[in-house]
Amino acid sequence: MSKKKVLVTGLNGVVGSALKTEFEKKYELSSFSRYGCEDIPDERNHKGNLKDYDSVLKAFEGQDVVVHLAADRSMKAEWDTVLPYNIIGVQNVFEAAKITGVKRVVFGSSQHAVGGNYLDEPYRSILSANFSKVKRPYKRIDENTPIRPSGFYGVSKAFGEAIGSIYNEYYGLPSIHLRIGYTASNDNPGKGMSLWLSHRDCTQIIMKAVDAPESLKYGVYFAMSDNYWNIFSIEKAKKELGYKPQDDSGPVLTEDLNVPQLERDRTEFKVNPYSDND
Repeated sequence: MSKKKVLVTGLNGVVGSALKTEFEKKYELSSFSRYGCEDIPDERNHKGNLKDYDSVLKAFEGQDVVVHLAADRSMKAEWDTVLPYNIIGVQNVFEAAKITGVKRVVFGSSQHAVGGNYLDEPYRSILSANFSKVKRPYKRIDENTPIRPSGFYGVSKAFGEAIGSIYNEYYGLPSIHLRIGYTASNDNPGKGMSLWLSHRDCTQIIMKAVDAPESLKYGVYFAMSDNYWNIFSIEKAKKELGYKPQDDSGPVLTEDLNVPQLERDRTEFKVNPYSDND
């Protein structure tokens, strides 16, 4: 049997890099990025820009599933990059997927769509590793919690979930939205232990979304490892996607609180001359 054709936008990023090896084994993997991706054959190594609809459209032709991860990925992203890449770019992704007959979009959403809840207890204390102030069991945030973004980045992720709903309901394009937790290049939870998504759990849940039954037309799911101090419930992902996390960041913080945490490796949003000077 031929392999499922899966295109990943942002394959060079932290999450994309985490899943690349296993996805190459299982699928006919293609990439869409501004710079290109190492070790992907030229005919599947598409270069373009999210805000350039024509380049997105060309890359999506012939694909079965698109996993959309590319964005200004900083939780502190400013509106001037959120608008073209995380808002207009997302609409371009869904429109191109509709036009080219893609069977499903898997959208890399974020826990920041409801990150405003971090201002409240017990989540504030959990995030700051003040575990002595937290009484277990505590209520975990689930998918029924209202949208409450933490910053423009969170707003853009809520937008992606909303536009996915529109394209499913009105245009018949299925989509699965994964509210990804904290994934670092070194696969270390550090101070993000309550949000941590390990590389192998990340690969598994995205693969589960790619291969979900056709009957699942739309869904939003939290994507974290099975952490002792999880702020978010992952029960829906376990039940509906068959997600079986293998990792847990544990009950005790092993990192020095004074050591800066990797914020998606603190990479700056890079401006590429390709379609960035319009």
